[in-house]
Amino acid sequence: MTAEKILEIARSQIGIKEQPPNSNNVKFNTAYYDRTVSGGGYAWCAVFIWWVFQQAGAAQLYYGGKKTAYCPTLESYHRGQAVSGDYRPGDIIFFNFNGKKNAQHVGICESWDGRQIITVDGNTAPSSEANGGAVMRRKRDKKYIVGAYRPAYREETMTQVEFDGMMQDWLTRQAKKPASSWAQGFMDQAKKDGITDGTAPQSFATKEMVATMIMNAAK
Repeated sequence: MTAEKILEIARSQIGIKEQPPNSNNVKFNTAYYDRTVSGGGYAWCAVFIWWVFQQAGAAQLYYGGKKTAYCPTLESYHRGQAVSGDYRPGDIIFFNFNGKKNAQHVGICESWDGRQIITVDGNTAPSSEANGGAVMRRKRDKKYIVGAYRPAYREETMTQVEFDGMMQDWLTRQAKKPASSWAQGFMDQAKKDGITDGTAPQSFATKEMVATMIMNAAK
């Protein structure tokens, strides 16, 4: 399982909301509890992460194949895989918005520029970071990050030699075009592929992400 596959599934759920508002009645909870639930005791930011890994067939990477809807439990379980400061796409990021150190909320890292992080979260909204009732892409300052871990994703199947060859071929074909024309086309393709929303164009991309953009742009 790759980080990009996890992000692809997470992005596909952006816009899903609990119905009615403030009920915690949402499809992710229904799948987790095997029944429809409603009420304040069913916060679902961690449940959303569980659902994404379930859909990817990678339940072992969430909580060893088991269930937990409690952020501190999930963070503690993955203490051996903790990362700090060098966040990458697919990392699981824990937040606290009240100035405390405990994990209050969790999302999946989409990009990181050293100061701000973009994540895809469940149960969030501008009006309530940790209990907003929707799946959204959020951009936050690093001061809210209280922990993170990197699941044991599968390495990319493309070798460095294959990637270098593909890049050289593509750059050769673009050399006769004005840089402004293909650069904008590259960004447009990245948005179309769901790799970025354009808010963090200087973030790092994996070889797999770049290969996807190039191959799709060539079609």
